[in-house]
Amino acid sequence: MKRFLKHISVLVMMLITAAAAFAETGSGLSAGADSVRVSASPDTADSDIDVQGIIFGHIGDSYEWHITDIGDRSLTIPLPVIVRSSTGWHCFLSSRLGDGAVHEGLFISRAGKYEGKVVELDASGNEVRPLDISVTKNVLALMISSVILVTLILCCSRWYRKHDVLREAPRGVAALLEPVIAMINDDVIKDAIGPGYAKFAPYLLTVFFFILINNLMGIVPFFPGGANITGNITITFALAFVTFLLTNLTTNKYYWKDIFCPEVPVWLKPIMVVIEVFGMFTKPFALMLRLFANIMAGHCLILCVVVIIFITAKLGAAIGGAMTVVSVFFGIFMDCLELLVAFIQAYVFTMLSAVFIGLSRQRPEKDKA
Repeated sequence: MKRFLKHISVLVMMLITAAAAFAETGSGLSAGADSVRVSASPDTADSDIDVQGIIFGHIGDSYEWHITDIGDRSLTIPLPVIVRSSTGWHCFLSSRLGDGAVHEGLFISRAGKYEGKVVELDASGNEVRPLDISVTKNVLALMISSVILVTLILCCSRWYRKHDVLREAPRGVAALLEPVIAMINDDVIKDAIGPGYAKFAPYLLTVFFFILINNLMGIVPFFPGGANITGNITITFALAFVTFLLTNLTTNKYYWKDIFCPEVPVWLKPIMVVIEVFGMFTKPFALMLRLFANIMAGHCLILCVVVIIFITAKLGAAIGGAMTVVSVFFGIFMDCLELLVAFIQAYVFTMLSAVFIGLSRQRPEKDKA
C-alpha cells in the first residue's frame, strides 16, 4: 500500500509539473500576462521561446487571468478594469482592451514606462496613466487567498465553540491547525516577545498563515493558484510596514533611549545614533526583501526548468525526450523544495517580526519586577 501511494504521489507531482508547463503557454492581454511567446515561421517548424517573457509574464501582474490554450484559442478570465481618467470613471471588463483595442479612450500601453498598464492620451498625444483601482490577477488571487484564510480560521473557531477540548480531541480543520498554531504561539511568539505577547499573537499568527497560504497557492499551476502574491514586493512591503509600525508604536522608553542615548562613550554617541536610526529601517527592509526575493526566485527557477522542455523540443526526439525527462523530475524536486520553502519563509517572517517586537520591549534587568 505504501509503495502504491508513493507511485501515485510521484505521478501527481509529474502531472502538476506538466500542467505548469502547459499552463504557461498562450498569449496574454498585457505585458504582464502569463505567456509563452512562440514565434513560428510558416515555412519552418522551429519556434523561438521567449524565456524572459515567460518568467516576467508569470511573476508580473495582468488585467486578465490566463488559464491555458486550447488549440489556437486562449482560455482567459477577463477581470474588471476600474479607472478614473480625464473623462471620469470607467468600469468594464479587460476583454474590451484585447489585441490593442481602444475603449472609451483607454488602452493597454505596449512600450515605455507604462508598459502593460491602462493608459490614455493627453492633449499632447503622450501616454498618461489614470487612477487605476482595477481588479488585476494579483488582486483577485489576494481576495481568494484571504477568503481561504478566513474560512479556515472560522471553521477552526466553530469547532472549538461547539466542543469541549478537555473531553475530545480536535477533528477536521481544527486538528490540522491546532498543532501549527500552538507551535507558532508557544515556540515563536511567546519566547521572542515574552510578557505581554498575547496582544501580538493575533497579528503574527495571521501573518504566518497569510504568507503560508499564498506561498502554497503560488505553487499550484492552475486556477485559482499560480499567482505571484508573496513574490510581489508591494505585498511584502505592506507586511513589513505593519511590523515596523507595531515595533515602533508599542515600545517603551528604554527602546528610544537605546536609540537616541545609547550607553557608549560620548564621542561614539553621534555615530551610534545614526547607526541605530538606520537600523530601525533596515530591519523591516530585510523582512520585505527576504520574502520577496526567495519566493520570486523559486518561481523563476521552476519556470526555467519547465522551459527546458520547449527549448530542447526542436533538437530532435532523443535530446528533447531525454531533457524532458530530466526537466520533469527536476521540476518535481523543485516543487517539493518549494513546499518546504513556503513553510520556512512564513516561519522566518513571523519569527523575525516577533523578535523585532520583543527587542523593542526589552527593559533593563534592574527594572524588571
